[in-house]
Amino acid sequence: MPKRKTSPIRITVIADSDTRWKWGALTARRIDPDARLDARLLRGRATPTPRQLAELGIPADSMIEATAAEILAGTNLDTCDVVILSCVGGTVQALLHGLNRAWEGRTVRPVVVTGYVGVVYEKLADGLLLRAGADVVLANSADDARRFREVYKGVGHPTGSIVETALPFLGGDSYRPDDSRRFTVTFAVQPSAPEGRKDRMHLLRRTVDHARRHPERDVLVKLRSKPGEHTTHIEEHPYQKLVATLDPPANLQLVYGNMAEVLDRTDLLVTVSSTAALESLHRGIPTAVLTDLGIRESLGNHHFLGSGCFASWDELDDGALPKAHADWIASHGVASAEAYGTLRARVNRLLDTAELPRLTPYYTQRTAPGYLPGVLARHGLDPKGEPVGGLSPREPGPVRKAVRDLVRNSARTAYRQGVQRVAPAIRRWGQL
Repeated sequence: MPKRKTSPIRITVIADSDTRWKWGALTARRIDPDARLDARLLRGRATPTPRQLAELGIPADSMIEATAAEILAGTNLDTCDVVILSCVGGTVQALLHGLNRAWEGRTVRPVVVTGYVGVVYEKLADGLLLRAGADVVLANSADDARRFREVYKGVGHPTGSIVETALPFLGGDSYRPDDSRRFTVTFAVQPSAPEGRKDRMHLLRRTVDHARRHPERDVLVKLRSKPGEHTTHIEEHPYQKLVATLDPPANLQLVYGNMAEVLDRTDLLVTVSSTAALESLHRGIPTAVLTDLGIRESLGNHHFLGSGCFASWDELDDGALPKAHADWIASHGVASAEAYGTLRARVNRLLDTAELPRLTPYYTQRTAPGYLPGVLARHGLDPKGEPVGGLSPREPGPVRKAVRDLVRNSARTAYRQGVQRVAPAIRRWGQL
């Protein structure tokens, strides 16, 4: 095993979707801007496509696509200093057990960090207990940190791993109204809220109606993925297909791309409960959390109770510009720059520890004998956390190799070259 605190430190991010790669990579940069960054993309339904990776534009020093079992069996995770598990809860749990098995008998091991990519609005206990056992479990706000500790205390699990921080992609210039350009309204959609076609059509109709009522405004529908691409959630009714039936006016546009760049020209952000609302609030942009479909846990908009952001399309049509309450912003990590210092200090302290104890997942064969084996099996691991069948990593295909090389360049170069070199290959494979 290497000595601790190499310079620069080496961070490996294991991610299972484009959003989680973004969160994990930016979290790595918050820990150490100069760190060597290695990407391990989990092969599955939501594996980032070349277009999504190029659009995010986050450079990595190496990029490999593999299954969880392949990563554990053949990738030298023990040569890095920090491993960030940027995955759904069940995958984190499986990897924690797999890493314990892989590092068995070692006196020094990497620091393991995990957390949530965005707003935690459902399955709080379920998701947290699946993440329990990592050295650091990130909470994106003071409110999240309090709730996380209550859950761990409630089952007798140590709370010392919980570290309050903030979402790493909060940033950008503060909002300043600009009368020299057209007022721009951005509707940030989500893959999973709402899911049904009827509710999605209602939101789209109201968005189109708003554009017709306000021809002096530009109305953008910010989409997460193109048809055929997936994030963590399967999107059965893509907005870009539904909107084609509504004959939208010329001042309404569908847009993709980096959310930060879209926010640069946004004067009013509208959403149901997207984390884009937190990015918008961080900049001071008027932000509306829609109440057209009610305030419900299944939509996730209940997270914004007390924020002052709730509004319906009727109110927005009449000119409403919601203003968030300062106390809510403070407690929900929207403007918490000092939190990153806390994260860096905790990781550095762990890196200075001569010998870290074994990882301690809450779920074991003793505490959850009817649950844990299924969680592990879904990722090709046996009940002891060992890869089944001695799997070895596979070389990525030609498209993945091209993207792996591209992401080593700057974000702008990666995007430009990615379109030129990667897109033709994807078209041949029928993925666009």
